[in-house]
Amino acid sequence: MGKAKTVRESSTIDPTDPNIKEDILRMILQYLQNDGYSASFLTLQDEANVKLAEQQGQRSQLKRARKAIFEGDWAEVEKVFRRWAEDVSKISPSQQKSFLYSIHREQYLELIEGQEYQKAFTHLTKRLKPLEASAASEAEFRDLCYLLTCKSVQEVLRDWEGVAAAREKLAQQLSDVFDEREPQLHTGLQLPQNRLLSLLQQAVAYQIEFSHYQPKSGKLQVASLMKDYSCPVLPNATHAVMVGHTAGVKCVAWLADGMLASGCNDGTLRLWNTNRRVCTKVLEGHKGRIWDVCASASAEHLASASADGHVRVWRAAADDADEVAVAQAVLAGHSGDVYSVRMHPTEHAVLTCGYDKTVRLFDVNKGILLRTMQGHELSVRQAVFNATGNLIVSGGKDATIRFWDARSGLCVKRFDRHLGEVTSVQLSSSGALLLSSSTDNAIRLWDVRMARPLRSFKGHMNTSKCFIRAQFWPGQDLVISGSEDSSVCLWDSESGHMVQRLRGHTDVVYNAVWNEGQGMLASCSHDGTVRTWWYDEALPLVCEQHTL
Repeated sequence: MGKAKTVRESSTIDPTDPNIKEDILRMILQYLQNDGYSASFLTLQDEANVKLAEQQGQRSQLKRARKAIFEGDWAEVEKVFRRWAEDVSKISPSQQKSFLYSIHREQYLELIEGQEYQKAFTHLTKRLKPLEASAASEAEFRDLCYLLTCKSVQEVLRDWEGVAAAREKLAQQLSDVFDEREPQLHTGLQLPQNRLLSLLQQAVAYQIEFSHYQPKSGKLQVASLMKDYSCPVLPNATHAVMVGHTAGVKCVAWLADGMLASGCNDGTLRLWNTNRRVCTKVLEGHKGRIWDVCASASAEHLASASADGHVRVWRAAADDADEVAVAQAVLAGHSGDVYSVRMHPTEHAVLTCGYDKTVRLFDVNKGILLRTMQGHELSVRQAVFNATGNLIVSGGKDATIRFWDARSGLCVKRFDRHLGEVTSVQLSSSGALLLSSSTDNAIRLWDVRMARPLRSFKGHMNTSKCFIRAQFWPGQDLVISGSEDSSVCLWDSESGHMVQRLRGHTDVVYNAVWNEGQGMLASCSHDGTVRTWWYDEALPLVCEQHTL
């Protein structure tokens, strides 16, 4: 929305307008009252009324001072102004002196006009001389002195229009100094119900209108008003096709600074520079296909899971091509293929699962097994941590999803609504939602607390491949998944509608991951390639709709 939004805001609302200030205050008062913040409401109302009383007092003083000016009661004018200036801290000493100079100048000119030269001389020396620095110029004060030898003010000051006009100008100057444009709280005005919330809803609707992607569901929920609504800019074109693996690529993970890691059936990990679109390093050591790869939270380490029954932890310095890639740790314990690996948020532990029906937790630094979690009746396809690392979720070939306490290793909950084996699981950042994919050709979103599915995402194909994985787009706005029909699919997480299908791979797409910093999607396929996708403004954003 960018430019259009900025232009409209700057041309329609003046934040310094006293009426706008008053409106904001009254809407805040209404919101506090409606939401039950009685003490805050009364405190703010009292403070507003105090300010109103102060403003009324100031206006009363202004009327007195204006009346005194028109009557020529200069002592009263000066007294009222000095008293008001003491109460209002925003009037600087220089502003005070400037207006006092104007008062004494007017009094002096009227004495000259009345030919009271002795009084004028005394007034000049006692009143005007100490304020000489506040004169408009040095020449002006010299002219005032010269008036003592003249019969009228107009002999020197040609723009002098007489006493009445001069007093009118001085009264206007006084009003400008008092600044009557302070906001006033008109409590008697009728305020529409829930006015603040209504305006916020309109603002968000306007922001959505100017977004690239507009969800088709009317149930869109904006979780925060601390920043403008921004929807994902959906990728619609291939950015690069990276070739180098000699077999199907099962997994892909983003690192920092535009670096990408991929694991392959050829037993190697490759690190790619997506900016230069080249492979920067090949990590070798596994003796079987690589099923999964993940990056640590700091992006300093990679962990890979393999059919050789081992997990290897690597340093993720990808651009040092001359450095020999050696795993920093090799974790053993599984009695068959290791299908999944995840690093703990603190990076001190690694979570794995595999063919032997177990979920295992390893200490990375010591290279030892901490605990084994058993309960799945068949092989376990994926296991992940929650955001804090104290809960583990696993999904397996037995079509169940299990929740484990990371400290005790005990199973605390179980879901079993899938009709096919579970191929992937992922918790939302809050832990309230769970996303799972299965070979029953469905991806499900679960309410974890209520232990029930909320909706399904369909339109992709997943009936025979056990490692097609789905995951949340950062922020949970979208759901991403690979497909057996060689495409990458994206759904709106609230409505369940497919919003984009990316085509380009020539075989099964196993996984796709989004990089927020680069605004780029990466996918891996059985065709042996890794693809990156981005948004091309020159191409239309076209998606294939599917009825749920």
